[in-house]
Amino acid sequence: METESPSFRKQFRRIFFGKARNPLEPDAFHKLSLIAFLAWIGLGSDGISSACYGPPEAFLALHGNNYLGIFLAGMTALTVFIISASYMQIIDLFPAGGGGYVVASKLLSPKLGMICGCALVVDYVLTITVSIASCSDALFSFLPMSWHSYKLTFIIAALIILIAMNLRGVRESVIPLVPIFIIFIATHVIIIFYAIITHIPSFPLILKQTHDGLRISTSQIGFSGVMFILLHAYSVGGGTYTGIEAVSNALPILREPKAKTGKRTMIYMAISLAVMAGGLLLAYLFYNVEAQEGKTLNAVLLEKMSQSWMGGSIFVIITLLSEALILAVASQTGFLGGPRVLANMATDEWMPSKFAVLSDRLVTENGVLLMGLSSIALVLISKGSVSFLVVLYSINVFITFTLAQLGMVRHWWQSRKNSQNWIPKLAVNGIGFILSALVLVIMSIMKFHDGGWLTYIVTSSLVAIALLIKRHYNHTRELLKETESLRNAALEEIEGFTGEEEKPSNWEENSENNTAIILVSGFNGLGLHALFAAMRTFQEHFKNFIFVQAGVIDASKFKGIDEMDNLRRDVEENLSKYVKLMKIYGFYAEYHYSLGTDVVDEVEKMVKDVIKRFPQSMVFAGQLVFPNETLVTRLLHNYTSFSIHRRLYYDGIPVLVLPVRVGR
Repeated sequence: METESPSFRKQFRRIFFGKARNPLEPDAFHKLSLIAFLAWIGLGSDGISSACYGPPEAFLALHGNNYLGIFLAGMTALTVFIISASYMQIIDLFPAGGGGYVVASKLLSPKLGMICGCALVVDYVLTITVSIASCSDALFSFLPMSWHSYKLTFIIAALIILIAMNLRGVRESVIPLVPIFIIFIATHVIIIFYAIITHIPSFPLILKQTHDGLRISTSQIGFSGVMFILLHAYSVGGGTYTGIEAVSNALPILREPKAKTGKRTMIYMAISLAVMAGGLLLAYLFYNVEAQEGKTLNAVLLEKMSQSWMGGSIFVIITLLSEALILAVASQTGFLGGPRVLANMATDEWMPSKFAVLSDRLVTENGVLLMGLSSIALVLISKGSVSFLVVLYSINVFITFTLAQLGMVRHWWQSRKNSQNWIPKLAVNGIGFILSALVLVIMSIMKFHDGGWLTYIVTSSLVAIALLIKRHYNHTRELLKETESLRNAALEEIEGFTGEEEKPSNWEENSENNTAIILVSGFNGLGLHALFAAMRTFQEHFKNFIFVQAGVIDASKFKGIDEMDNLRRDVEENLSKYVKLMKIYGFYAEYHYSLGTDVVDEVEKMVKDVIKRFPQSMVFAGQLVFPNETLVTRLLHNYTSFSIHRRLYYDGIPVLVLPVRVGR
C-alpha cells in the first residue's frame, strides 16, 4: 500500500487541481500570463470594488456639509490618477515587478523594503477577508434572519473555494469572475452617467449652493475648519485606493511585453476607479443622499434614482447583487498579490524559502495557502464582522504607498544629472508621496483608538519574524563558510587543469564499473562534502561518478525565457566543474540535469535513467545537520534529500544520505 503513495498523491492533485504543467514548453509563459483585460479584472477588482465602501464612507464623513462633495470627488479622482501615474513610473523602472517592496528595497534600504513587504502581506490578507465578509453581508441582507447563523460557515466555505481556484492557476481563478466584473462595471456606469446627464440643467444651481455653503461655513468655523472636514473625509475614504499597487507587484504574471501590459492595465484601472469613485460622490451630492439604517449609501442612491424607471426594482437588485459579488472578485487581488510579495521576500531571505517554490500548476502554492488560511483565521477571530475588519484595513497600503513614493523621489533626485525629464517625474512621485504620507498620518490618528493599533501590532510582529528569519539565514551562511573553504580549494585545482595531461584509462566509460551518483545543488561545499565523503568511505570502490542536479524553477526564475536560459547556463557551468575535478583525480565522470519545479520528481527521473546505463550504482546526497535541530530549522531549510531517499527507496534504489555538520 505504501509503495503506491506517490502515485496516489499525484492522482489526487490532478483530480482537484488539474494536470501538471510543463514550465519548459516554448509557450508556457504565453499560456499562463494575463492580458491587460484579465489583469484589470484579477488585479483591479480590489480598487473597483472599493466603490462599495470607500466613497460612501468619505461622503458620510462630511457630516452634512454635502456641498464639499464636488471638491471631495475632484480630490479623489485626482489622487487615483496621481498614484496610478507614479506606479506607472515604477513599472518602467522595475519591469520585472515587485511593486513597493522592490522599490523600497532597492531605492531606500533592504530593511525598509522588508517593512513595506510585511505591510503589503497584511494588507492583502485583509483585502481577502474584508472582501469576502462584505460579500456575505450583502448577500445575506437578501435572506431571512433565520439564515444569518450560517454566515460564518458561508464565508469559510467561500474562502476554501477561492483557495482551490487559485491553486489551479492564475487564469483559472480569474476567468470565471469575468461576467460578475462586467455586470458591475455596466450597472455602475449607467448609474453615474444617468446622474450626471439628468442633472446637467441643475449645474448652475449646484455650483451656487456650493459657493454659498462654502462662504457660510468659512464665516462660521473658518477656512481651517472647512479644510479639516474636507481632509478628514478624504482620509476616511482612503480604502478607495487599495489595490492600485497590485499591478506593479504582479508584473511577472502579465503577458509580454510585461511593462507595456502593466501600464495598459494601470490605465484601465485608473480611469475606471476615478470615474467610479468620483462619479458616485457626485451622484450622492446630486440626489442629496442621506444614510438610512440597514441600507448602504449606494442602495439609498439606487432607490432614489430608479423610482420612476420601468423595471427599476429589478435593476436595483441586479446592481446590489453585482456589488456583493464584486467584493468576492476583489479577494483575487489578495490571492494574486500576496503570494507574489511573499515569493520576493523569500528570495531575499526575509521569509522561508518555501514561499518561492512553484507547484506543478506553476503557482506559489505555499503563499496561496498562507493567505487563505490567514484569512480564515482572521474571520474566526473577528466572527466575520466587517465593521471590525474595516478599521484594520487600508492603513498598511498607505505605508507601502509612502515608502514606494519616497524611494522614487530619492531615485529621481539622485539621477537628476543623468535623466532628461527628471523634474516632471520627480513632481509626480513627490505629489504622490505627500498625498500618501498625509493620508497615512490622518488615518493613523483617526483610527488608532478605534482598533488601528492592532494593525500596527500585527505588522510589527511580522516585521520581527522577518528580522529573525533573516538573522537565522545570515547565521547559517556564516557557519557554512567552513564548507566553502573546500569549494575554494577545488576551484584552484580546476583552474590549474588544462585537460592536456595524459588521459588515464579510467576516463573511459565502463557501465559495468561501480558508479556513484552524487546529487548536488550547485558547485558548493555541500556537494563537495558529499562527493569526498563517498570517496573516503568507499575508498577505491567507485570508478564512475555521475553528478545529478535539478535546476529549481521558482518564482524568481519563472519570469521569462531569458531567466530560464540563465538558470540552464548556471546549472551546466556548475556541473562541468565537478566533471573536470574528477578528471583531475583520474575518474570517469559525466553530468545530468533537468529544470523543473519539483526537485524530487526531477531527480527521481534522472537517477532511474542513469541506473539503466550504470546498473551497479549507488546514490549519495548531502544534508545539512544543525547543532540544535528545531522546528525552525525544519521550516526554514530544505530537507529534500530525505524526500528523495524515501522516493527512491520505493523503487529499490540504494541511497545514502551523508550528514554535513554545520558549526560545532
